[in-house]
Amino acid sequence: MKKKDLEKFRKLLTAERNRILQHAIRMADRNVTIDTDDVPDIVDLATSDLNLNLNVEIRERERHLLGKIDTALAKIDEGSFGICENCGEAIALGRMDARPVTTLCIKCKEEEEELEKRGGSRREPEDLRFPLKPIVSDS
Repeated sequence: MKKKDLEKFRKLLTAERNRILQHAIRMADRNVTIDTDDVPDIVDLATSDLNLNLNVEIRERERHLLGKIDTALAKIDEGSFGICENCGEAIALGRMDARPVTTLCIKCKEEEEELEKRGGSRREPEDLRFPLKPIVSDS
């Protein structure tokens, strides 16, 4: 990958990382909790609970994305950014533009998704999975 492309991705990834961290700081400052004394009825309590759960899910997704961004930035430093972890080929620039944290070329990603549809995964090939055994009851 060209040096100018690497710098473009470094800037993009760093900006997204900073945005996520700033959002996390703002959310932490808000101290999102539910105080049942502040909630007049069960519907308001349910709504508050739903909002709290959504905030937790958003934080978890952002934490996961932050890890991917840190990995991508490390790969830029190592010189392996834009190289498919599965086949070792260069990942198309268009794919990198669309998803800069990707680690697989489109062909390998499609193969992984097809395998997942059939019940396998990239990290656990079909031939290494244990077959499910029926539960046998003595009664």
